[in-house]
Amino acid sequence: MAKPITTRIFTVANQKGGVGKTTSAVNVAAALAMGGLKTLIIDLDPQGNASTAFGISRDEVSGMYEVIIKDLPMQSAALKIPGYPSLEVIPATQSLANAEVELVPMVAREMRLKKSLNNYLLDAANKGERFDYVIIDCPPSLGLLTINALVAAQELLIPIQCEYYSLEGLTLLLHTVSLIQEHLNPNLKLTTILLTMFDGRTRLANDVASEVRKHYSAELIDIPIPRAVRISEAPSYGQTVMTYDPASIGAEAYGLVAREIARRGAPSSNSNSEKGVG
Repeated sequence: MAKPITTRIFTVANQKGGVGKTTSAVNVAAALAMGGLKTLIIDLDPQGNASTAFGISRDEVSGMYEVIIKDLPMQSAALKIPGYPSLEVIPATQSLANAEVELVPMVAREMRLKKSLNNYLLDAANKGERFDYVIIDCPPSLGLLTINALVAAQELLIPIQCEYYSLEGLTLLLHTVSLIQEHLNPNLKLTTILLTMFDGRTRLANDVASEVRKHYSAELIDIPIPRAVRISEAPSYGQTVMTYDPASIGAEAYGLVAREIARRGAPSSNSNSEKGVG
């Protein structure tokens, strides 16, 4: 896959739960890394499902709680994942559930992730190990952890479940994003929308897909992620679907999505190259 000119930092967010947010974050990250792109995934969801998907035991490691609350350098929390030479994960430990409350009285509380991440990316670049992609997985809410993720990123990836009410949730999220852009991070752009849990046999799924195509044609990666058993099974084996069943329709779809994300961010892509700024 083509490398971007500078590191692209994506936040994967949707305040509605169960839309395939974490599934999309981990599988896109895995596919990018398998394509030879150096990728960092940050698990900012206290549920820790992105950590579990890479077989990380959350009880025995430092993670994002220690980074955001205790000022632990990301270098001390990043884990290399066996079988993925180009991938690192900073996990969500059990303590991260307390972070929302502990962040409240802190100075510059919305900027803590950005500051730590920038230091880590600079350190990696100085060692000749520049990251191509950073993927931040958020909790299914619009609290301080998600705000930290939106402030730290340049690009927003929104998974939209092909079901009723999904577009209403999108409106609320985009309102929050506009406030972040106005007050905290003017560089944040919605660049990528994914259709998840797509069942082409239902009229509803096709109707939702049509609405998204109509309103967000430039942002949509029109490769729907199917509702597939293999995608759901993979995390229970401590894997992404990319390694659990590489020949499955789910792995194939996420592989194509990752390839399109990389293509849009490549130097030769005039349409989106300006969005991949570092």
